[in-house]
Amino acid sequence: MENVLLSWSSGKDSAWALHVLRRRADVRVSALFTTFNSTADRVAMHAVRRTLVLEQARAVGLPLWTVELPWPCSNQDYEHLISPIFTRAVDEGFTAVAFGDLFLEDIRAYRVQQLKGTGLKPIFPLWQLPTAALAQEMIASGVRAKITCVDPTRMDASFAGRDFDSSFLKEIPYTVDPCGENGEFHTFVYESPVFSFPVPVQTGEIVERDKFVFADLVPAEKSSTTSNG
Repeated sequence: MENVLLSWSSGKDSAWALHVLRRRADVRVSALFTTFNSTADRVAMHAVRRTLVLEQARAVGLPLWTVELPWPCSNQDYEHLISPIFTRAVDEGFTAVAFGDLFLEDIRAYRVQQLKGTGLKPIFPLWQLPTAALAQEMIASGVRAKITCVDPTRMDASFAGRDFDSSFLKEIPYTVDPCGENGEFHTFVYESPVFSFPVPVQTGEIVERDKFVFADLVPAEKSSTTSNG
């Protein structure tokens, strides 16, 4: 059985990868790891607060390993700072690292190269699943997520802060991948089949920064999450 460390971005693809892996008899996911912008104390790119990611880890019942990145962060810095995570994984008996990538060949190749020589096997449980059907399956299965980041050159900034739901999928431009795999948007999952409890959030300030539009998600009472869909 593969003992797996899962790359956790805080978004829907990570949550669905965990869901898929937990249904397999040949793997056991034992921990998550997330990269944080140490200056902002938020998930790199998704800009989700650390406290919310810690709640996600508590909801799935797994320890969260963190990688602290400077901002800006070069590829060389990234590779140097993430290397100890893989060393720790091997030391603690992990045999594989899983990623929620869908179809970008260059990203997959980079992951494979990262793990080369570490003794860890790369796993891509969602690889080449049709993204339109996958997005609908996620929603139908109970994945609930907020749009945390939008590339305004690819879709309207007004999508930031909205729920990832059927209405969202109907309204996005046809050029946008339904799962945002090309970087059109990023998400934060607040409810999922792998969660033992929801992580209540509400949309706070919408800001434009570094050519992207971000929705700042803040903790909310359960009633607020329910009313927001």
